[in-house]
Parts: sequence; structure tokens; C-alpha cells
Amino acid sequence: MKKFTSLSSIAMPLDRANIDTDAIIPKQFLKSIKRSGFGPNLFDEWRYLDHGEPGMDNSKRPINSDFVLNNPKYFGAQILLTRRNFGCGSSREHAPWALEDYGFRAIIAPSFADIFYNNCFKNGILPITLSTEIVDSLFNYSGQIGIDLKKQVVETDEKSYGFEVDPERKRRLINGLDDIGLTLQNENQIRLFEKEHFAKFPWI
Repeated sequence: MKKFTSLSSIAMPLDRANIDTDAIIPKQFLKSIKRSGFGPNLFDEWRYLDHGEPGMDNSKRPINSDFVLNNPKYFGAQILLTRRNFGCGSSREHAPWALEDYGFRAIIAPSFADIFYNNCFKNGILPITLSTEIVDSLFNYSGQIGIDLKKQVVETDEKSYGFEVDPERKRRLINGLDDIGLTLQNENQIRLFEKEHFAKFPWI
């Protein structure tokens, strides 16, 4: 998992509330269990004018020029700015996979669905909860936004906003530790246990 310490980026403004995981990555793309390759189909039903299916050449599909993901102004944005209850619906981990694969490292919203919120931390994305009033002000701001996880602040040229994050989740993001990486920190002890265990119980 990629480490997250800080970043500076424009924010892509997705001005919708209650965006569910099927909108983030539609169900027909859930057949793959690899964490990569989902970015081109992020927000597929809003991003393109036709119906998407796995294996299609997305470069040849008609795009919805009115959808913010297709606005050249926001190409390369690493921060997604959106509204309340982001990531609601079914508990598919493919949703943060698609967001991360597209290039988003942080999401700012007034609230998140619980399972989606948890899945973000497991996949290298920092979900930041700020008040509706602050999010409103960020929607009206067009410059670079800085995020410093160690200091727990979101900064613009005008103001600085603190945010809360669980200390253990913060530690894992800063060190790039997903569940597997966390387990592998104890790799030597695990190998020693297995060696002693199989020596003691060779028939297992």
C-alpha cells in the first residue's frame, strides 16, 4: 500500500450527496479481484454515454462532457471533494480500488458510509470529514489544497482546517501498512513459530 503523509493538489468537485458504491464502480466490473485496472471505469455510468462492460476500449467510448471527471481543468486531481454520505450502498472494496487506481489519494466530505470509510484506510486513501460549512467553502475555492496527515490539517491559501483521524489508522497510512503489511511486520516471529510448530507436530 502506498504511504500517505502529505499532498498538494486541486480538488475535483463532485457536487452530489449520497453517492453509492454502484455509482463509484458499477456491478459489472466486480468480476476481477485484482486491485488495479478499475480507474478507467470509475463513475462509469456518469462518465460515459453508453453502457460499459469489462474489456471495452474506453478510449473509443462516447464521453459525457458535462461530467466533472471529463473536465480537463481537473485532470490529475488527487483530491475528491464531495457531499454527505459518500460511499453508501453495498460494501464493495472495489470502490476505493477504483478511486485509488484513478489517482485520488484523499476524499473530503461532510460524512461517509462506515464500511466505505474503513475500506479507504485499507487501500491508501485518506477520507477526511469536515463540516458542511467548510466543505461549502472548499467548493467555492479553486486553488491548490494542501493536506498534511501528520499535522491533521487541510490548508488553502486562505485558511487551515483541522480534522480528526484515528491514531492507529493514521500510523498505518503514514507507513503504508495495509492488513497484510501489518502482519508481515511480524514475519520473523511467524516463521519461527511455524518452524517450531512443525518440528513438534510433523504429522500436521
